Amino acid sequence: MSTTLLANPLALHQAPSSERVMSNPPPAKKARSGPMADRIFGWLAKAAALFTLAMLIAILVSLTLGAWPAISKYGLGFFANATWDPVKEEFGGLVMIYGTLMTSFIALLIAVPVSFGIAVFLTELSPAWLKRPLGTAIELLAAIPSIVYGMWGLLVFGPILSTYVQQPLQTLFAGVPILGAFVSGPPVGIGILSAGIILAIMIIPFIAAVMRDVFEVTPTLLKESAYGLGATTWEVVSTVVLPYTKAGVVGGIMLGLGRAIGETMAVTFVIGNFNQLDSLSLFQAANSITSALANEFAEAAEGLHQAALMYLGLVLFFITFVVLSLSKVLLSQLRKSEGTKT
Repeated sequence: MSTTLLANPLALHQAPSSERVMSNPPPAKKARSGPMADRIFGWLAKAAALFTLAMLIAILVSLTLGAWPAISKYGLGFFANATWDPVKEEFGGLVMIYGTLMTSFIALLIAVPVSFGIAVFLTELSPAWLKRPLGTAIELLAAIPSIVYGMWGLLVFGPILSTYVQQPLQTLFAGVPILGAFVSGPPVGIGILSAGIILAIMIIPFIAAVMRDVFEVTPTLLKESAYGLGATTWEVVSTVVLPYTKAGVVGGIMLGLGRAIGETMAVTFVIGNFNQLDSLSLFQAANSITSALANEFAEAAEGLHQAALMYLGLVLFFITFVVLSLSKVLLSQLRKSEGTKT
């Protein structure tokens, strides 16, 4: 057989089928995993999910037990009490809760539009040669340690905000009843507004990166069809890209909000760490839950002071849970409204 094939290659087609099969054996089939491997994989996946849930419950229980002396003494009045006096053992969380919510709100108010503009520019308007370096530069902002943001905010950004924003605004709105109160306070450049702006700079890379990635998964056919019908870039983004990627956009915003609520060191540097709420000025020195925990927990004596700090940690846990729940409800409502518009 081999001599015939070497002498006449065409004899291969005339060779018996059994010899052709032997000359080109089929590839070996990969052995399939048995049912036991599937069961082990399922057990491991279930164990990972249950472990995560158990850790969450353990954290919640430990916070509740640690904060129980403060919960039993102050109850829900802890949220409305603005007094924080470790000497007299009188504690209220209003100042810290207000500072946390206000700085996070200011951060989102600044970061969401900026991040949206960055994502739209990178996906729809930017030339090809600029997309990668600009995207990389924005993502590098996320790698900067938070303490560096805090030091920069205290030493560089604070004086700039005081000189070129706060003082001109105080001069402009001097004597105006409501607007004047919002810009009152000593022009030192630290306070709620400064902390909110620093947080906005910190969360922009996260929100912008998520928005850019979800915008890029929009099918090109949908966008090109809209452009072909004469739609502008804004119309394509608002009527095609955003409806298609709304879940990812909301998820990116919630990711940034979670980072803003839980940030510690940067806020500690620039918020002022002042446990009184004298006015509603955006330039007023205040405090947040995370900065209060960072500043006082190491020196807090066992007893009511430590329990009050644990109570603040439990409140922060609850705020994060509420934010995530609201995001889930929002996404659910958006899904229900699909297809109802005519």
